[in-house]
Amino acid sequence: MTVHPIPELSNPPGIEFRRPVEDDYPAIVAVIDDWWGGRRMQGLLPRLWLQHFRGTSWVVETEAGHLAGFLIGFHSPDQPDTAYCHMIATNPNLRGRGVGRALYERFFADARAAGLSRGVAITWPGNRVSVAFHRAMGFELEEGPDTRNLYGVPAHERYDFDREERAVLVRHL
Repeated sequence: MTVHPIPELSNPPGIEFRRPVEDDYPAIVAVIDDWWGGRRMQGLLPRLWLQHFRGTSWVVETEAGHLAGFLIGFHSPDQPDTAYCHMIATNPNLRGRGVGRALYERFFADARAAGLSRGVAITWPGNRVSVAFHRAMGFELEEGPDTRNLYGVPAHERYDFDREERAVLVRHL
């Protein structure tokens, strides 16, 4: 198990971080499918996420006030050592500038402050960009007897909706 040190939190140039509010919902759902390359993701983020998980989530805006990224997550009530990232996204035009990393750094800092010791996320195993990003962030792919190699990574078949494969990623904080 690799435990990652707490990084100093810094903002990539030209962006500001804040907690989301419900009024952010229209801006997020307006771009979410496009930011996932046309995959239909809007249905995975109903408004309730911005009503009930604001204190454990983050939004990033440009200096001009445009949405640059977001991370929606929570501290698990049933797995008290776990912070779960439900969804993270960065404007495709801003990728590679540290926005996603900075979102996760804030999420992990919140988790550590609450006494949590691991972060968990899932992704579609065929999403090579997501898998590579999470691995670069120090996540490890969960392997076990109920996983098999799909798209070159260990993944769970029929994980979601009884038809969708998912790779489970874990990072020790």
